[in-house]
Amino acid sequence: MAKKDQNPTKEMTILDHITELRNRFLVSLLSFVVCAIVALVFYEKLISLFIVQFDSIESGLGTTLFTHSIVEGFLVQLKTAAIFGLIFSLPVHVINIVQFVFPGIDQKYHKTIVAGLLISFFLAAFGAYLAYFRIIPFSIRFLTNPVFIPNRVGLLLNYQQSISYVLSFLLWAIITFQAPLVLEILLALNVLKRKDVFKASRFVIVGIVVLAAVITPSVDPVSQLAIAAPLVGLYFLAILAAKIFKWGED
Repeated sequence: MAKKDQNPTKEMTILDHITELRNRFLVSLLSFVVCAIVALVFYEKLISLFIVQFDSIESGLGTTLFTHSIVEGFLVQLKTAAIFGLIFSLPVHVINIVQFVFPGIDQKYHKTIVAGLLISFFLAAFGAYLAYFRIIPFSIRFLTNPVFIPNRVGLLLNYQQSISYVLSFLLWAIITFQAPLVLEILLALNVLKRKDVFKASRFVIVGIVVLAAVITPSVDPVSQLAIAAPLVGLYFLAILAAKIFKWGED
């Protein structure tokens, strides 16, 4: 006589969920470590992408960046590898999160979330492009122009602080540009109502400006607005897309 299945619906127990969460965490951790090691292997090429941002600055000493201690180079290498390990392994983390949540989401929303993943990668690339090619160069030129630093005053830029400035800008741009996608998914799942999101727009705009001021390593308002303005535009674009697809209806 065949043994009766004790769990015919294949529902996962709490222990099963914990086991799956542990396994996905280990996969994410392993992918981060592997990507960080790859970043270490190609460290010289990666770091040159950030040093070149300061090539336009003349220090009068034959070089642009300087270290103040013998450990700075080591610390910058570790930080660069960690940040690039996080960026390169980000798709694995996103997929793991989605796959962990998928069993609790209705089948009809699966295509929406898959499309959301593709949009996520596009937004990350857009944020990285905007930060690296537009905002960071402008910010450096703005902060080092003769209005703030007279021509007779030389610049002695710290290596660790300068690289951290570019890395932080790049990382936060990639992370914050995922916010419109999160909003779109919440509207698609009907967690948020479109009318309520639109009514809250004035508060959201203020919040975006404050967030841009907090996460932007630069103190100049131009760079902060350069981060905030696209986010505000993407916020209203998300509402428009929700209206077209009739997401977040009452």
